[in-house]
Amino acid sequence: MRKCVLSLLAGVAGVTLAAAAASAADLPSQAPPPAPIVTAPIFTWTGFYAGVNAGWGWRDSNRESVILGGAVPGTLFFPNNDDGGFTGGGQIGYNYQIGSFVIGVETDIQWADTDQSETVAFIPAGLPGTFVPGTFDNNLSDWFGTVRARAGVAFDRVLIYATGGLAYSDDNTGWVAGGGVEWALPVNWFGSSAVTFGVEGLWIGFDDDDDNLGRFAGTFTPTGGTPVDLFVPNNNNDDNDFFVARAKLNFKFGTY
Repeated sequence: MRKCVLSLLAGVAGVTLAAAAASAADLPSQAPPPAPIVTAPIFTWTGFYAGVNAGWGWRDSNRESVILGGAVPGTLFFPNNDDGGFTGGGQIGYNYQIGSFVIGVETDIQWADTDQSETVAFIPAGLPGTFVPGTFDNNLSDWFGTVRARAGVAFDRVLIYATGGLAYSDDNTGWVAGGGVEWALPVNWFGSSAVTFGVEGLWIGFDDDDDNLGRFAGTFTPTGGTPVDLFVPNNNNDDNDFFVARAKLNFKFGTY
């Protein structure tokens, strides 16, 4: 009897195992989990940046002509000086992006190769004679700096902006206004979160640069007469405008 029961249990177990194996064979194979979706971070102009720039500057010296009276009446003429020279320097700043709008502040320091001289001319109102002119320095400093606000519109990695603020040198202050465009490059150099390249134009005005006022202008000798020294009167203003076109390379740090 026991032998029959054991045989019966063994048979039932075998049938159960066979049925389980057949059922498992009929089940579909389990698919692997989908790969995670990795999205690229959205670029923003927000963050600090620092960089270098180089370009060309043109200076326009607007010294006024002066009519002289006294012993030798006539007119002193000062030619406008619009020669150009190399400029270069560095800048630091901060941008903050709100939607498509970008606001910020930037300061820079520039070396400017604008040392020029100009020679005054004299046209006498009376007797003809010979004028030996003095030489005047076109005396904008070899360096200048600016502190400017910036505001613009971003089109993804392209930023178009206007800028303006204060200009200064070692002996004068003035104003600056301009604009530019920047592109964010797909590279990360020197630990920066982005690198940007841009071009910019700035118009800079230094007003009332009067260092030459009251200075010796030259010597006029009337025909058959005695030489007379001429001087620039104190009512002659020398305004200086300076335009800079430059390329800029910035390294952006912080927020991507």
